[in-house]
Amino acid sequence: MNNNLRASEIQEFLSQSGWGEAARTPLNADASTRRYERLRRKTETAMLMDAPPLETQPCPPGADDEERLKLGWNAISRLAASRVEAFAAVAGHLFNLGLSAPKILDQDIPHGLAILEDLGDDLFAEVIARGGDEIALYAAAGDVLAAVHRAPAPFTLPYRGGEWPILTYDHLALSANIELFVEWMPQRDLNMRVSEQTRLRWERVRENLIAKAEDYPRALILRDTHAENLIWLPQRDGLRRVGLLDFQDAVLGWGEWDMSMLLHDARRDVSTEAREAAIRAYLEGTGGTRRDFDERFSVLGAMNMMRIMGIFARLVTRDKKPRYDQFQPRLRGLLNETLSHPAMSETRG
Repeated sequence: MNNNLRASEIQEFLSQSGWGEAARTPLNADASTRRYERLRRKTETAMLMDAPPLETQPCPPGADDEERLKLGWNAISRLAASRVEAFAAVAGHLFNLGLSAPKILDQDIPHGLAILEDLGDDLFAEVIARGGDEIALYAAAGDVLAAVHRAPAPFTLPYRGGEWPILTYDHLALSANIELFVEWMPQRDLNMRVSEQTRLRWERVRENLIAKAEDYPRALILRDTHAENLIWLPQRDGLRRVGLLDFQDAVLGWGEWDMSMLLHDARRDVSTEAREAAIRAYLEGTGGTRRDFDERFSVLGAMNMMRIMGIFARLVTRDKKPRYDQFQPRLRGLLNETLSHPAMSETRG
């Protein structure tokens, strides 16, 4: 996209929204095609979301597997392609549940622009690093995820101008994401050799895991809930103390997948005490049993760890981002932990 043209589009949008004279401070780059700026006018602040429609299109609701394979990775994985309307739709749903998703102050969907409520900079990871109460924060996150998952799962969510479909995290999406593990990890770990025999066994393992997952009860999940996407808002009450970010890829999946994202964190060690506090809060909020949770957390967690390990190996190998290698030892340890559950005996074997 032409940088001058984009700058002009942004300035026009800001001017029409009443933020044309605001001071603008760029924030750290997002991992996607999105970027953010903090806007400041007098004593007010807001966030500019700049999400130009550059990515391959998201999955059309009625697309079959063949169509999705032709459309590309976003359709295969049922990702929202950083669309502003997806963010706005899911944000509205979360807000209606009494949660702290940023309010959408203004939007220009065709140009991929939005002005959001500013929830501040107190990411869970940074608050904990400064000495914050890790146990209390993770318990609060467990409460919030329970609230998201116990609510009836919608098929569509409204936004100003239309409706966004909530699709199912299905066999194709799961299979393609888990497959990243055997496609890319052998290029980073020379001990991983994928012979024809190994490949056949891997396919049996993959299908077995997916079959287990497809038998588990589903819920609307946010997909990227971890300590760098949660903001601590202690001045608010109850569930609203946890600010939510990066939820536009919400799908019909499994609550334990979100809990794996929270507690199987690639970037930081979550203490046993904090993990247990989150799980207790979650089970109290959902009414689930620890036995069922532990099984699903292991099966879904294993698939999630394999997916992330494959993505990080691809980032190093294909995209020349060597810093992602530093997370692999932690991920390997977390994967081994999930494999210790009795439900994973066939995967271990």
